[in-house]
Amino acid sequence: MAANQLSSGDLITDRRADYAKMLAESGDHQGAAELMAQALELVPNWAAGWFRLADYEEKSGRKEAAVAALRNALRLNPEDIFGASLKLALLGAADTPEQPPSTYVERLFDDYAERFDQALVEKLGYSVPEKLAALIERAIGGQKFRHVTDLGCGTGLFGERIRSRTAFLEGFDLSANMLAKAEGKALYDWLGQADLSLQPDSCGLFGELAERRADLVSAADVLMYLGNLESAFAIAERLLKPDGLFAFSVEDAADERDFLLRPSLRYAHSEAYVASLCADFRLEMIAVERRVIRMDAGLPIAGILFLARKPA
Repeated sequence: MAANQLSSGDLITDRRADYAKMLAESGDHQGAAELMAQALELVPNWAAGWFRLADYEEKSGRKEAAVAALRNALRLNPEDIFGASLKLALLGAADTPEQPPSTYVERLFDDYAERFDQALVEKLGYSVPEKLAALIERAIGGQKFRHVTDLGCGTGLFGERIRSRTAFLEGFDLSANMLAKAEGKALYDWLGQADLSLQPDSCGLFGELAERRADLVSAADVLMYLGNLESAFAIAERLLKPDGLFAFSVEDAADERDFLLRPSLRYAHSEAYVASLCADFRLEMIAVERRVIRMDAGLPIAGILFLARKPA
């Protein structure tokens, strides 16, 4: 039985876990935690079960029990597809990771791909692709691009907004299921898998593909799934031709620090941190806009849109 298996593999355990979920959904998190703990007595090596128990314990106010459950989940699943290390950081039991586990991000969006467009745009008021495309329009007018590289392209929401302005559009994402959805829209001339948390030589964007090939690099609603952004900026800088543009968004950390991890398990970044990275990678900031970029739990999420240029 794989440690990261969502089912325990045992019928009685799964039934108890289902009842625990029903209790949690009714608001009885303590009862859910007790029943989930009983289920784990039967299958103690079930990583997904320990992660679920941690959620119930946290919501019932038992922080130490939640931390213990998360540590069990991480021990059983060191690749951390559930993001247990992020939850431990939020509970103050571990340092904030500079990057989330790539396996966690990949699984998150593989699971989300089928309902991504509807859930994000219709239910959460997601608007970064439109707003980023509008920022580019205001800054440079109707200028066309020869080659656009869309980082974290997802299902192609930004690609839909930029396709008419470029001769060649390529998209990269960590999630194979997201790439499949993007391919179905027939927007991109090239699609590939890449990991922005890695350095340029190992991220999947180069190798057989040329450096300095793009006159626009975009990262719409992507960088919030990274903490430290140095690798993403190094990748963008290597992709850009002289005089090329880098258009991207972040969730606004309100200058509290370089970056912080939020309860949503997304990262927020400060304008000052982004400005320092632009300086480090010799990019000139040409436009900055603060906007509401989505809703989350009924509350508006503040973001910052940036447009930077690589000097000729």
